[in-house]
Amino acid sequence: MSVQAPETVRLRPTSGFGRVLSPRDLWRYRDLASQIALRDITVRYRQTFLGAAWAVLQPIGFMVVFSLFFGSLAGISSDGLPYPLFSLAALVPWTFFSNALLLGSDSLVSNSALVSKIYFPRIFMPFGVVVAGFVDIAISFVILIAIVLFWGYSPSWGILLVPILVAIAALAALGVGAALSALNVRYRDVKYVVPFGIQMWLFASPVAYPSSLIGEPWRLVSAINPMVGVIEGFRWATLGSGDAPLDLMGISALSAIVLLLVGLAYFDRAERGFADFV
Repeated sequence: MSVQAPETVRLRPTSGFGRVLSPRDLWRYRDLASQIALRDITVRYRQTFLGAAWAVLQPIGFMVVFSLFFGSLAGISSDGLPYPLFSLAALVPWTFFSNALLLGSDSLVSNSALVSKIYFPRIFMPFGVVVAGFVDIAISFVILIAIVLFWGYSPSWGILLVPILVAIAALAALGVGAALSALNVRYRDVKYVVPFGIQMWLFASPVAYPSSLIGEPWRLVSAINPMVGVIEGFRWATLGSGDAPLDLMGISALSAIVLLLVGLAYFDRAERGFADFV
């Protein structure tokens, strides 16, 4: 009886997005991805007095502060719109982005026990944070539209593009958040730098002021910041005023894609050493 030769299996290290975006692994662990996202949603509102109301109170609280200091005292232009509406339309997507970036940057370290014990695509950690944020922005967006209608304004047809604008913000948050989460595994002081960086990003984005204050061609250059197109797009879509900022939205979309690819590339490179530092 002939004996079959043993099969030879050659193990090779993955390269590129082999670990982060392996379709085989992402599909295999899809149930875990949904459970991580569901857990992040549950934890966010567990043992809280106001629960989901925080999704509304954050942008409205900042709206009051911005309206008082930037609108009334500083007299910053709002392109002819009531400053409270002008700022709230920007704060809804900004709050989603900043929370996803802040929580995503700490997602690996805060789940170090899980990361160090079993294998799964680690990108699910910052990804779950971004997905959980969709609940917040959905709630705050409904309240935004209600306030806009109560104020006597009507959204434009651009409201149909709001999911695309949210997707642009989500891609940017995932790309930057993934890179920062990987960096935070090795350098734990990153979590102290991120809040400061988010504050700087806030003032670099047209939240408290309109992008029309920036002259050309710098206005288009500023759209390299992905939140510029998102914020101006939100204002146009929800308040129904002005021309569609399709140029800003297009540049910001490309910038968000670049940030995502760069962030995932760094995450993939750093992931191989997570076990040594977590």
